[in-house]
Amino acid sequence: MGMFDQFKDAMKMRSEAKKVEAMVKGISAEYSNGGITVVAKGDMSIEKIAVSPEAYDEVKAGKPARFETMMLNTVNGALKRARDAMQAEMMKQIQAGGGMGGLFGK
Repeated sequence: MGMFDQFKDAMKMRSEAKKVEAMVKGISAEYSNGGITVVAKGDMSIEKIAVSPEAYDEVKAGKPARFETMMLNTVNGALKRARDAMQAEMMKQIQAGGGMGGLFGK
């Protein structure tokens, strides 16, 4: 394999990696618990956190630990849904392409 072919293969791999990255960033999952809603992305970042006035009442009532536990559970729930959605999308792409071809082009 010549140097040009190696460069061509490297560019193709880079292009495929960018496609996967875009697919992962396009995934979004929401999870709600106790008046707290979290939206997580496929790249395991948190896009949004919304807290209802009722959830703040736990802190006002002198129960900050309960609020913190609800927040932690909600963030983890959103991240798990995002991870599950990402895995499902990757499996769908792999199956559609008869292997890795669906994920990385043909």
